[in-house]
Amino acid sequence: MSKQKITNKNAAPAKSNFFVFKKENYILLIASAVILVIGFLIMASGKDLPFDAARKITVAPIVVLLGFGVGVVSILYTPKDKEGEQQKRD
Repeated sequence: MSKQKITNKNAAPAKSNFFVFKKENYILLIASAVILVIGFLIMASGKDLPFDAARKITVAPIVVLLGFGVGVVSILYTPKDKEGEQQKRD
């Protein structure tokens, strides 16, 4: 009788990467947080200005929505793997 290694075919291969996202995703996520902070600062600024100032009513919500949009893109974005492309070409 020959000895055969028993392996689990359904087991996922071990990855050495600890992080869930790539570097580009984290950069976009930080940019999203910065845009959100800027939007909320615009919204909160100008105590001497009347409530219906154009900057508080229109510009700030647009900046905040842009920040949330960048946040969604940062989560859904999948950067191309350079090593994977080179292996496919060979």
